[in-house]
Amino acid sequence: MARIAIIGGGSMGEAILAGLLRAGRQVKDLVVSERMPERARYLADKYSVRVATVAEAAETAGFVIVAVKPADADSVVAAIAEVAARAETDTVEQVFVTVVAGVTIGFYESRLPAGSPVIRVMPNAPALVGAGVSALAAGRFATAEQLSDVSELFQCVGDVLTVPESQLDAVTAVSGSGPAYFFLFVEALVDAAVASGLSRAVATDLAVQTMAGSAAMLLDRLDNQRAAATDIGLDTSPARLRAMVTSPGGTTAAGLRELERGGVRSAVAAAVDAAKTRSEQLGITSE
Repeated sequence: MARIAIIGGGSMGEAILAGLLRAGRQVKDLVVSERMPERARYLADKYSVRVATVAEAAETAGFVIVAVKPADADSVVAAIAEVAARAETDTVEQVFVTVVAGVTIGFYESRLPAGSPVIRVMPNAPALVGAGVSALAAGRFATAEQLSDVSELFQCVGDVLTVPESQLDAVTAVSGSGPAYFFLFVEALVDAAVASGLSRAVATDLAVQTMAGSAAMLLDRLDNQRAAATDIGLDTSPARLRAMVTSPGGTTAAGLRELERGGVRSAVAAAVDAAKTRSEQLGITSE
């Protein structure tokens, strides 16, 4: 089994590490590079994983996962590229995976040895609890088999799908920023419930469990359609489920009417568009 190096021991790096271990990966096949000594000791103590320098971690790894801050990408990739150039002579096949927000595949391909397979991944915050969704985009030199292998790796922290890199800014605006939209809606729902006379504890439990249960209903419907090989390209499950719980002239209809009057759809569209635009502005390219 190919060794996996995780470069960066921040929250996402730790989420990937924990997910891989939960999925049955052996600790001997994992190595982490973390420049902060306190953080490195924490990871070593909690997961019994070997902590090494960037060069040491990347040297013997079949998969090199870069999970650092965008500002650190240049120096980290330079160190990896130096190791990768030596590995070329040893016929070590390495796949480079980046979860660094806003850093393009071209950035890596222009710095790593020619022909290096690079796969860019956009995971989201729920990956921290194994319930995330990761969008994968393959570079020019990544094979279908390598993309499949990386997809399997990231299934340890949630669902996985593949998109062209050109769509990753939109992915960022939806799934990357989406948890914050969700938390804001829950916050607003709790505040409204408190204003209606419920205690904050009861309001929070009701709101959170309602959101979790509603998501479970939608996931169950989509899973059933996939199992039945139904084309979900034109699926309208959210609208159908909304209609199912909305009685004509009832309480839900009254509440939905106010949400529509308040412009909830246009506000969501504007939020996604703004987040996508900002993601494009922050992008680090090969130049």
